Amino acid sequence: MHITQRHTLFIAAALTAGSAQAADFKAGEWDIGLGGIVNAYYTHTSCSGSQAISGLALASQALGCGGTTGRTVVGNGLLPNALTTTAKTRQEGFDIGATLMIGAAVSSGDAISNNSNVDVRQGFFTLGNADMGTLKLGRDYGLFGAPAILGDMTLIGAGAPVSATQRNRVTLGHIGSGYTYLGTYGQVAYTLPTTGGFSATVALMSPVDASGTSFTGRSSPQLQAQASVAFNGGKVWLGLKNQKFEGPANAGFTMNGVEVGGSITAGALGFAANVQSGKGLGVLSDGDSGNRKQTNVLLQATWQATAKTKLGLNWGESRLKDGTSSDLRSNTNVTAGLYYGLTKSVTLVGELSRTTSRPVTGEQAKMTGVALGGIVFF
Repeated sequence: MHITQRHTLFIAAALTAGSAQAADFKAGEWDIGLGGIVNAYYTHTSCSGSQAISGLALASQALGCGGTTGRTVVGNGLLPNALTTTAKTRQEGFDIGATLMIGAAVSSGDAISNNSNVDVRQGFFTLGNADMGTLKLGRDYGLFGAPAILGDMTLIGAGAPVSATQRNRVTLGHIGSGYTYLGTYGQVAYTLPTTGGFSATVALMSPVDASGTSFTGRSSPQLQAQASVAFNGGKVWLGLKNQKFEGPANAGFTMNGVEVGGSITAGALGFAANVQSGKGLGVLSDGDSGNRKQTNVLLQATWQATAKTKLGLNWGESRLKDGTSSDLRSNTNVTAGLYYGLTKSVTLVGELSRTTSRPVTGEQAKMTGVALGGIVFF
C-alpha cells in the first residue's frame, strides 16, 4: 500500500469510528486503542485585488491574509493535532464501541496567549451487529461532505492556507471553495448492514444556528443521509441534508442539499469528482450565506509517481446565486501538491495554491499561498 493511501485510510477510520491506533491493549473485556495525528506547516499568503467583497471572500486581505497584504504563519494544515481513544467490546450479541477525539491547534495570534482552543470533534458510542446494523449516539462528523473532504488530497496538507482560520485553528483545504465543511454534530445515526459494496446511513442531527447570521435552528432536527457503492478500483456516492432555519419576522428558510460524486484508481492515476447543490448550504458551514442557492464542485487528479511520492492537482469552486453587487459570488481554489512518504508514519508536504474570490459585479480578490511542512500519524 502506498504511504499516502495508508494515511488517508487512517483518517477515514477516525471519521467512521474505525481503529488504526498506535497502541492497542486490553482493559478487562474492553479492547482499547490510542493514536493520533500531529502536523505543522510553514505557510505564506499574499493578497491583492478588490477588498470590497462582502461575505466570506476567502482571497480577501481580511480572511486570506489576516488583515494585511501578506501573512506568514507556522500552524496546522487542514487537520488539527488530535489524540483519539477508542474502546470496543462484544456483550450479549452486541458489538459496542466508543470514540473520543480531542484536537488542538499549533498557532496562536501572539507570543503570550496560551493556545487554549480545544477542538473536541468526536465523542460517541456505537451499538449493533452484522444483522441489525449499527446505531451511533453522540458527537461526530456529518455525513454530507464526508466523501469530498476524505478524498481531497489536501486533507494531509493545507489547501487554501487562509490565515484568518489557521491562526489558532486550521487551514481550509477546499472548504468554501469546492465543498461546505462536513461539520460536527450531536446525532443519532443508523447504518444499514453492509451488503456487498453497498452501504447507507441516515442520521438525525442536533439543529445548528447559521454562523454569522440571525437564523437559528430550533425545534426541527437536521436530517442527513448518505449511500455509497464501492467497486473494484472505485466508489460512487449520494448524500442529502435538510434543516429548517428560523429568523426574525418569520424570515426563516429551509436548507436543502444534494451531493453526488465518485472516485476511481487506474494504476498509478487517481481521479475524483464531487458536486454539492442546494439552497442555504453555506460557504463554510450550514446556512452562513442565508437563503441563497449554491453549487460546490471539486475535481482532482493524482499520480503515484513512485512508492513514496504522490503528485496531485485539484480545483474547486463554491458559487452562489442572487445577491447584491458587492456580495460574494464565488470562491475558487486550485492547488498543486507533492506528498512524500519519508517513513510509514511521516509524510512531507509541499503545496502551491491560488484562491480567487469574485463579487456579483466588480473586481475580484486574489490570494497566492505556499505551504511546506509535514504530518505524523501514530
